[in-house]
Amino acid sequence: MTQGFAGRPYDLDDLVPELAVLRRRTTLLLPKSGSPGVGESSLGGPVLWPADEPWPSCGQQGHWAWPDEKNPAGTVPMVPVVQLFARDVPELTFPEGTDVLQLLWCPLIHPQDQACAALPKLFWRTEADVLSTGTLQAIPSPQEGEYEEEFMPNPCTVSPTPVAEYPNWDLPQELRQTLRPRIQELEERFGMDYTLLACALQNKVGGYPAWNQPPDWPLCARGHRMEHLLSITPEEDLDMDMGDLGGVYVFLCRACPELPYTHRYDC
Repeated sequence: MTQGFAGRPYDLDDLVPELAVLRRRTTLLLPKSGSPGVGESSLGGPVLWPADEPWPSCGQQGHWAWPDEKNPAGTVPMVPVVQLFARDVPELTFPEGTDVLQLLWCPLIHPQDQACAALPKLFWRTEADVLSTGTLQAIPSPQEGEYEEEFMPNPCTVSPTPVAEYPNWDLPQELRQTLRPRIQELEERFGMDYTLLACALQNKVGGYPAWNQPPDWPLCARGHRMEHLLSITPEEDLDMDMGDLGGVYVFLCRACPELPYTHRYDC
């Protein structure tokens, strides 16, 4: 699923002006296997966690690891998936007074959840506050047999790279029909499908979800359409299958002061 944007030999705004209004900025994370520290942005790396805050765990009834469906796991510690510092992703708006975004999830299959996959939990922090109180040194991890390997990321450094992208599944149907002849011409010209020409099907911040199936944009409890915050997708260095094609998409509602969030999963 990896798609590179460096050196793109075309500008879709010029080639297909009708797409310009749908253009969005996104930040590719471009993970690479490594040994990130707690003070670095990472995927699957250690996180800056306050020493006086308990490490979160998941004890949802019936969650299990493949292929042991008949033997549900007990309470298991969540695992770090994403840590991003504001200095590394300047195009992401952090809540006032925070400068660290952390995403953890339970790496098990959850039959009671509509996504039936990893359950994410989001944290916004202030780096200086955590450093002033001390950081947790021993982060617990699930034992063998207590996790779903498809949702256990390898520690990876990241190279946040802002780019522009355009919708795939979110392209309005009427416009899709209108643009079909030109899109087919571009596909032939550049030798690749429209999704690779226009979309960032990668681990990223903002932009459009890297849908593998028809869009399923969530609404918050007050009825606001939530914005796409993160896409976590399979990439070689992360060593996660996650169904091979799709990913976990995290959404945030900035219209609500408590900043509710939710997720979707497709495979």
